Amino acid sequence: MSNKNCPICGNENECMTGAGELNNCWCSVEEFPNGIFELVPLESRRKHCICKNCLNKYKEEQRIIKNR
Repeated sequence: MSNKNCPICGNENECMTGAGELNNCWCSVEEFPNGIFELVPLESRRKHCICKNCLNKYKEEQRIIKNR
């Protein structure tokens, strides 16, 4: 990805896809719930990576909602 900023919060997403020998990134071992993509503006979907902080925050919020 060419854009290094998270489309949700604007902070650096720390995406390493395509970097290094194995082209691996932290996101390659994470599960992204479908609902999180609804937070991404249409023009940024499938173009900008979500950061780990936003992913973790979304998962925590969903866990809290399910436990109510």
